[in-house]
Amino acid sequence: MSVNPIQVQKYLQGVNYPAGRDDLVRAARANGADDAVLDELKKIPDRTYNGPNAVSHELSQ
Repeated sequence: MSVNPIQVQKYLQGVNYPAGRDDLVRAARANGADDAVLDELKKIPDRTYNGPNAVSHELSQ
């Protein structure tokens, strides 16, 4: 993984959970995330995430 999961959370501000992978990518893009962050979010499994901790956990795998 090339990004810090905690740093990713700043790009996910305003996400209404539960949220799917595409929702997370859209929110990160809207919040100015760079390509590295967007690429890592696109790699996580396409499922519903119940909150920021679930996203951070998936990114740290």
